[in-house]
Amino acid sequence: MATSSDDEHLLRGAALRVTRPRLAVLAAVHAHPHADTESIISAARRELPRVSHQAVYDVLRALTAAGLVRRIQPSGSVARYESRVGDNHHHVVCRSCGAIADADCAVGRAPCLTPSTARAFSVDEAEVVYWGLCAGCVAAAPATTGG
Repeated sequence: MATSSDDEHLLRGAALRVTRPRLAVLAAVHAHPHADTESIISAARRELPRVSHQAVYDVLRALTAAGLVRRIQPSGSVARYESRVGDNHHHVVCRSCGAIADADCAVGRAPCLTPSTARAFSVDEAEVVYWGLCAGCVAAAPATTGG
């Protein structure tokens, strides 16, 4: 887990001023991978009780633009944020409970997938979302009988 001094270094390295809301939001994103905005607001308020919704939205926008956090939005889901950036990993989403986990690239170098017809593009990233059931939902599913 990143420390406050690590986060200060990240902010300065991205040419962003170090502010209490930025530190609180960045700490929340580090502590809660794939969290939605409301969860990040709640986590940030544990550290900085008076931070406004708008301040958190503004900080998330600035952190995303600076490349310090990544915004993902699987189909049918609200936007979510993570601090794992720069490696072009993918995600797996549980169709039942909505849990999201990282999925490393299966083979090759980024962008992991080479489109067959992208002659007019220089592809530098691929976004893949795998869908299925997490282990908890599989275990909770009623057994089906065959026959």
